[in-house]
Amino acid sequence: MSRSRMAVVGGAVLAAGLVVSGCSADGDGGGGKGDAGAESAAAQGALLNQVPMAKVGELTGAMGMWTTKKNFVKADLKKIVGYPLDGGKARWTVPLGGEVCWSSPRPTDDGLVAVVFKNDKDDPAVCTEIGLVDLNKGAMRWHKQALEDGSAQMFDEVAIGGGTVAAGGTSGSAAWTVDGKPLWKSDSGEKCQDDGYAGSGDKLIAVRDCSSDPEHPELAVQTVDPKTRAVTSSYALPVGTENAHVVSVDPLVVGIDDGTAQGGSAVSQFLSIDDSAARGKLLTTIDTSGGKYGKYEIDCPATEVDGCSQFAVSKKAGALYLGTRDPLDASSDAENDVVALSLKTGKRIGTVAGAEEGRLLPIGLDEGGQVIAYQEADAISEDAGAVWRIDPASYKKTKVLQNPAAEAEAEGRFTSARELRYADGRLYVGSGEVSAPDSADKDRQPLVMVFGPKK
Repeated sequence: MSRSRMAVVGGAVLAAGLVVSGCSADGDGGGGKGDAGAESAAAQGALLNQVPMAKVGELTGAMGMWTTKKNFVKADLKKIVGYPLDGGKARWTVPLGGEVCWSSPRPTDDGLVAVVFKNDKDDPAVCTEIGLVDLNKGAMRWHKQALEDGSAQMFDEVAIGGGTVAAGGTSGSAAWTVDGKPLWKSDSGEKCQDDGYAGSGDKLIAVRDCSSDPEHPELAVQTVDPKTRAVTSSYALPVGTENAHVVSVDPLVVGIDDGTAQGGSAVSQFLSIDDSAARGKLLTTIDTSGGKYGKYEIDCPATEVDGCSQFAVSKKAGALYLGTRDPLDASSDAENDVVALSLKTGKRIGTVAGAEEGRLLPIGLDEGGQVIAYQEADAISEDAGAVWRIDPASYKKTKVLQNPAAEAEAEGRFTSARELRYADGRLYVGSGEVSAPDSADKDRQPLVMVFGPKK
């Protein structure tokens, strides 16, 4: 038996990639500090479009939101839909045979995403179907099941790395090439279980549990050959680790939860790992719960390996960027700050002053390697959201999009299972769930709001 898992994802993820920025350390930490930031008249934005929420009687999964050069794409009620980049009338729809359980957070360079979904015809209660969707063509490339003793295997999550689609979870694991050829499938007699995977480019990372007691997991994070599942590098996680989340594949950064994670983040500590040799080497650790370097925010699913958000990682800068729970300076009017932490030493190397109007959360990197941060909207104060660009060298922040105040209340309602994408000057704020209407809301919350520069 393996540990129970819960497919819940929240927070913000950026399609362009992940980046990290930091804060100063104790004693010898120091680090740069950016100014208060600059605004521009060009940053004034408008609501370009909305995707309506489907009518349902109960909460239903709709995890997945991506952009390509031509389309903005959103998982919806038992389907995946492609829209123009500004939103509007759907260009194409890929129907699914049931509710979406999980989607790979990042498309491949050629626009492929993998999705786990339910089968309404056979057993609508479990997640047995694996599909590969081409976002550029608006089509399902293939749809597979993995059979065990004649029954469809259940999966919790799926990832793509090194040309391999790998699905994992409590019932085992299986993999296919992007062309649909079966590669490998876990055997029920195996001592170790692949809990899940994270992939990017030519790399595939597995989190493996080799315990015989589900109450006392023995976890290792392993870099594996995508075609054979052969282990090329392995690092045993600390005793007491209950769950592990791959925050970044390259460089390898893992968030672990030893049962002390605060605020629902599911991460008590970050580990930066060198996986260039057969035996992985720990470079540094970063504690999220306090101490010398402050208290840091991230949003990860409870048990799944992939799917964390509200962070950025920059391989070039060698940094992890996180929001803080409070401003570092008690006299600051900001709600929080953003910090850069070294992936080699764990020390704070930079500080970005937060915004007074709302929490500032790093959500990824743009194509030029600049950190992108989302300023949260506040439905109560009617402060609308905004997008800031942070220079990873000077830590100076510049506002690149200010959402309209008239939409602050609607934007601020996106909290649980929130998905964020910023690409080509547009901000997509969506929900990973299709929900029944709240009786307290006179207006039905949309599934997605699309913001961009005024035209």
